[in-house]
Amino acid sequence: MFLQGVIILFGIIAIVILIRFPLTEGRAKNLDLLSIYADPFIIFGYAASIPFFIALFNAFKLLGYIGQNESFSPISFRVLSHIKYCAITLSFLIVMPGIYIKIFHNKDDDPAGFLALCFILSFVSLVIATAVAVFEKILLNGIDLKSENEQLFKELKK
Repeated sequence: MFLQGVIILFGIIAIVILIRFPLTEGRAKNLDLLSIYADPFIIFGYAASIPFFIALFNAFKLLGYIGQNESFSPISFRVLSHIKYCAITLSFLIVMPGIYIKIFHNKDDDPAGFLALCFILSFVSLVIATAVAVFEKILLNGIDLKSENEQLFKELKK
């Protein structure tokens, strides 16, 4: 329950950042409210946040399955694979604007901070995807062991 609460807190913080950040961002500082949220870069940010929220929802579901003692089930494996694919997609979606800014930025601007942020966030996403892939493998081995033990138990019961 505590970890599910932490996931909900992450989601709320992410929504607040998505709503508040465009209002304070330097590029949109002098724009009206409609123009701020119609900016293509900000729209891309909202679209790119979809895999993040899908991964959060799947992590919430996974913790629910763990609470119901369904840790070693095919449903948990499927949820983990969804989280892995969301993390990989998010990493790709973070790298895309970094490449765009690197190629097309104004020569008077210094994109080093934005590029560093893109690098760090995509690295974190890939680390999460790798960790989830390891958990998937462990879970798959656990599912196999559980099914073997259930078969042995049924044979011993006869």
